[in-house]
Parts: sequence; C-alpha cells; structure tokens
Amino acid sequence: MSDSLDRLYAAVLAARNGDPATSRTARLFASGRGKISKKFAEEAIEVVIDAMNGHTEAVVKESADLMYNLIVLWVAAGVHPKDVWAEVDRRERLQGIAEKVPKGLVVPPSRRKVVSLESRRAPKPR
Repeated sequence: MSDSLDRLYAAVLAARNGDPATSRTARLFASGRGKISKKFAEEAIEVVIDAMNGHTEAVVKESADLMYNLIVLWVAAGVHPKDVWAEVDRRERLQGIAEKVPKGLVVPPSRRKVVSLESRRAPKPR
C-alpha cells in the first residue's frame, strides 16, 4: 500500500503547480491550506457517515478520496510519507501495529518554566 501512496504523493507534487483551470490538485493548492484542510475533513466525515450507514462500497470510494486529500494536506504541510511510515514503525516497536501508543508511554519534551518578568516601568505618580 505504501507504494501506491508514494506514487500518489509524487503525482500530487508534480501537479501542485499546474494550471488550476485544468487540475483539481493545482486548484486545491491555489485555494490554500485552509481549503485543503476543510476538504480533507469533509471527506473524513463522508467516510464516517457511509460506514455508520453500512454502505461498504461507498466507504471504499470515499476512503480513496480521503487518502488523496490526506496526501494533498501532507504536501501542503511539508510532510513526506517516509516520515509517517517511520512513525508507524516506531509505534509498532513500542506497542504493536494494532495499538495506539498510550499517552503515558510517550514522554513529552520538557517545557521551559514560565517566569514573570519584572516590570521596568516606574510606578505611576498618584
């Protein structure tokens, strides 16, 4: 499957700067990341609705649309499929491929302590 997604990624890269009048991909990129994100969300909702209604064939077709829009979103966000596959591999080593890694197993990077700065202004005369 990753081969198919890699080919789709390459096709999206090739089409992103095309003519928006003739290319759906170029039109999405011309619309900006907000529109790309909205389109991805719409496709995800369509998959969920079809799955809830038991429309298996529609789930398959809408899932293909969802994956296309995910790849467009990845390109817009500067994400490469190899980075996603590396994360999937990392999670598989931690917990197994079928499991999402519980939040407690992932140690978040430490955050810097927030400190208040002294005011440099002189107090107002009263």
